[in-house]
Amino acid sequence: MLSTYTYPRYAYRRPAELDTPDTVTRHPVVVVGAGPVGLSAAIDLAQQGLPVVLLDDDDTVSVGSRGLCYAKRTLEVLDRLGCGQPVVDKGVTWNVGRTFHREAEVFSFNLLPEPDHRRPGMVNLQQYYLEEYLVHRAAELPNLDLRWKNKVAQVTPITQDSEGALIEVETADGTYRLRADWLVVADGARSPIRRQLGLDIEGKVFQDRFLIADVVMKADFPAERWFWFDPPFHPNQSVLLHREADNVWRIDFQLGWDADPEHEKKPEQVIPRIRAMLGPDRDFALEWVSVYTFQCRRMHRFRHGRILFVGDAAHQVSPFGARGANSGIQDADNLAWKLKLVLDGRAPESLMDSYSDERVEAAEENLLNSTRSTDFITPKSQVSRDFRNAVLTLAGEHAFARALVNSGRLSVPTHHRGSPLSTPDTDGDTFTGPMTPGAPMDDAPVTLTGAGAGVKDDWLLAHTGNAFVLLRFGHAEPSAFAALADDTVPVRTLDLPADGIAARRYDAQPGTAYLIRPDQVIAARWRAPTLEAVRAAVRRATGHACNA
Repeated sequence: MLSTYTYPRYAYRRPAELDTPDTVTRHPVVVVGAGPVGLSAAIDLAQQGLPVVLLDDDDTVSVGSRGLCYAKRTLEVLDRLGCGQPVVDKGVTWNVGRTFHREAEVFSFNLLPEPDHRRPGMVNLQQYYLEEYLVHRAAELPNLDLRWKNKVAQVTPITQDSEGALIEVETADGTYRLRADWLVVADGARSPIRRQLGLDIEGKVFQDRFLIADVVMKADFPAERWFWFDPPFHPNQSVLLHREADNVWRIDFQLGWDADPEHEKKPEQVIPRIRAMLGPDRDFALEWVSVYTFQCRRMHRFRHGRILFVGDAAHQVSPFGARGANSGIQDADNLAWKLKLVLDGRAPESLMDSYSDERVEAAEENLLNSTRSTDFITPKSQVSRDFRNAVLTLAGEHAFARALVNSGRLSVPTHHRGSPLSTPDTDGDTFTGPMTPGAPMDDAPVTLTGAGAGVKDDWLLAHTGNAFVLLRFGHAEPSAFAALADDTVPVRTLDLPADGIAARRYDAQPGTAYLIRPDQVIAARWRAPTLEAVRAAVRRATGHACNA
């Protein structure tokens, strides 16, 4: 098969622990798994000043396109990690998706219907590129120790107590032990650590198979997501088409549960399917082929003592909706700042329970949407199939039916409206719009002024993240909240005018203020804040006073 990508090989280095076998080295954080989620978690923690050990049992990036679609919120997280721009520059930007029944378009959507956002609704990029960019960023951080070909042993059980976890690591030169105050597990859907600990993962495994083909070709199709139900080139099944970088196109063919995976991966089986879709005159070459089944499952809790599960190790969804890698990277975004505060002694250990609470809520939302999409795409009864086909038939002419078409509800961040870390609105403070406590921030263009810096046009999200920020609109007294900068949990102040796009998105009036968490989630908002109210909201957001 043709390859448009040269896979890097990262050097194994002999761990120093092998030279002191009688000594168990203690580390604040050990992360297991250097996929997109484990790398994101390790980079985030290291950027905040924590020493991090990241273990991976391989020495390269993932094979094939795999996780492909990175949503706007994930791109914003990657910006904060220092990798957003390379992903956007290399990837294929898109906002529009179209759904077809046979040959007729029956539904379309736009992920970014309003202008003035820095990042698009989606960027398509093969997962190996994302991992390469994250590895490069990790190498820039001196306090991040990335160890290739270091595998957590399965023979020796992982043990933990109230102060951390003990693991044994296998290398080509022997085994050694590490003590982690906190162990972050990002070792994938089959998670050997989760299995070793005997932790259940509950949900559904769907009885269907899909063929993925990464196809190299030059085509003038627009950069959009196209999904077909019952197309003439693949009758009674579904097909998904995405454009990737390097003139690679991702095509997913539904095969049915009875298909033989090994047989279907053979080029003599794959090429005729693609030829039927593209026509006899289109030149193309296969780059990567795989057959997959999928499941919608999650662990009951993502925190087990000093062990924290993230990404596919904690939850799995179908690929329809691009909710896997996006949700996993947002797990890391939620976890890192909380773990930093706990390790610094500025927040109680119970704050880590809120990681599980909030991300279990997100997983439930993703599982619900993923299951609904899968049930529509692969109906399991004749009644369900008749309903699906009736919806598709009616959707061409009736708006009510178009709303029922479900070829995958695309990934959006969860609004943690009921989070105990959020401060409810004060009586008398009325707001409109989606920027509620527990919601991820909306970006907006802003014009900033500062002493000696002149006037600068920028984006709002570029000035938040990694710390608590008090976002104030139309405030005339800059010193009123200056004392917050010297608190145990410091709060930075960012002043914006009470007019313009940002003010409209946040329903701001002169005097309005928002408290923003380090993960760019809204913790509280006021029409007329006081110093005491802001400090109480910070205590609540850091797990000190959830009843404040």
